[in-house]
Amino acid sequence: MLTLSNNTLAIITASALITTLSACGGSDDEVILVDPEADLLASSNSDATDITDTLFTNRNGSCSQYVGQYQSSVTDLQNAADFNGSVIISRSGDECLFTVNEIPNHNFNDASAAFATNVAEQTGAYRVSALPIMADTSTALSLQTTNAIMLNGVLLDMLPAACFGAGNEPLGEERIGCGGDEIDHPWRYDAMSTYNRFGTDEHNAHAQPDGTYHYHANPMAMFEQDCGILTLASPVIGFAADGFPVYGSCFEENGIAQKARSSYRLKSGKRADITNYQTPEAGIGLINSDNYDGQFRGDYEYVEGLGDLDECNGKTVDGQYGYYVTNAFPWVMACFKGTPNTTLIKTGNALDNRLHSH
Repeated sequence: MLTLSNNTLAIITASALITTLSACGGSDDEVILVDPEADLLASSNSDATDITDTLFTNRNGSCSQYVGQYQSSVTDLQNAADFNGSVIISRSGDECLFTVNEIPNHNFNDASAAFATNVAEQTGAYRVSALPIMADTSTALSLQTTNAIMLNGVLLDMLPAACFGAGNEPLGEERIGCGGDEIDHPWRYDAMSTYNRFGTDEHNAHAQPDGTYHYHANPMAMFEQDCGILTLASPVIGFAADGFPVYGSCFEENGIAQKARSSYRLKSGKRADITNYQTPEAGIGLINSDNYDGQFRGDYEYVEGLGDLDECNGKTVDGQYGYYVTNAFPWVMACFKGTPNTTLIKTGNALDNRLHSH
């Protein structure tokens, strides 16, 4: 449910506004929906709340607290094309279901972008655990698994399908065809490196071949970026595939909101040859240097205690674990602390689109 506070739309706790419905015959599979009569900000669709250009503010770490129906009206700026975003969040048993068309709640494809494909509406249905638990070991990021679903209905996919020496494109210019996970491909390009050209817009997002708009890093329009003007820490902006929340950049410590610092740093020296990979060298295609310079995700190493966050770019605050957006690698997430829901594991055309994404 959304409410108006200081002229800013903010997602708030919905528990006081929910109606529990059971299927005929007394099914144990309960579905929780927002009571339409409590929707004070309903727009043209009486069952949906307008979240266009919303800055989110709620920090509740349970996906069940965001149950509701939401919509937005936005524009593809370069193509002057209008889109309507749609997000429906419900709860079934121990899971939250996100039914989305994967259109953001903000304008996209500004003049800084170079999308290889035009954005198109999708039909997405994703489940995440409403009661996530820590796994014994973390799980590496993979192109086979969507990293997170944001509260505005857009997916977070950290890894580009582009690795040095993979695919049919010239060395140093590969932008498609690289599958696997983070460990399998040490020379996977970092989509956020200034040395690479992935055509992302000002929200660190672009489109896959099927038109799916997705973030690679900070979704700039979803939360207040300046920790200095926050009276509280950053809000929840989405939920990872394992059910843990994704927060903005700021956490609260000793009554002060401060920007979370990554615990990753660049490795020192020159890149070494790895089995089945040719060491990238300066002068090959778009390769900037044969030093560890951040062009590849494998250029970084985790150093416990270097920053505020753990190896997955997360932290526990007031008993709630969550991932934090950072202004340095790994940007949002580096691994999963829990077990990803199988509905966010891609198969068929969805996986093929990721393997051939720009």
